Amino acid sequence: MLLLLGCGVVANAVLPRTKGLGGGFLMINFGWGLAVFAGVFVAYQSGAHINPAVTVGLWASGAEEYAPGVAITPVSTLVYFAGELIGGILGAVVAFLAYKKHFDEDIEGEEVLGETKLAVFSTGPAVRSYGWNVVTEVIGTFVLVAVILLFGNTPSQLGPLAVALLVVGIGASLGGPTGYAINPARDLGPRIAHALLPIRGKGTSDWGYAWVPVVGPVLGALLAGGFYQLYSNPPA
Repeated sequence: MLLLLGCGVVANAVLPRTKGLGGGFLMINFGWGLAVFAGVFVAYQSGAHINPAVTVGLWASGAEEYAPGVAITPVSTLVYFAGELIGGILGAVVAFLAYKKHFDEDIEGEEVLGETKLAVFSTGPAVRSYGWNVVTEVIGTFVLVAVILLFGNTPSQLGPLAVALLVVGIGASLGGPTGYAINPARDLGPRIAHALLPIRGKGTSDWGYAWVPVVGPVLGALLAGGFYQLYSNPPA
């Protein structure tokens, strides 16, 4: 659900002859936030795990369970990672089916660039500098995971809405340099789908960049988990 709606809003904003063409980055930010809102509700039985970075952050925070009755173990962690990645692939495939005719369209007789079509599926840097791109993803994911962990200590009961608004804020504030993957499955799953799907004129899947939105979010999540432990249990 996360990737169906997330890839869908990007497709709506960038592909030819859609109703939302030219909607801009802020529309994409809100679309992704609402995609998270829907995804969290759908994934409630897992403890709302739709992002391996959040899974890693919860483990690094010292928690004992991912969800009620689901202990944090190597096996459960791998199962969560697999589910998140498969969900990312399937969501991207369904989004492609919804926009199939628009992937086939050209703009005024000129073929739509493969980079535009890839952007529906996965993130890419505005300025390609792998080290700094990783730093951006680390910072964005740190904010995501740290604040989500701290949500658990607040009485607001906003639940998925709070996470959705957080994602909108991260996109609007920190999303410019890399497109704010902040979720390895969100990027890698659709990138795999892009590589496999029969997309007209799709070009490369940019595998040279694919490690950035995996490594950056994992590092950011580990830092957020460690921060949460220090914040919640400050040294005497």
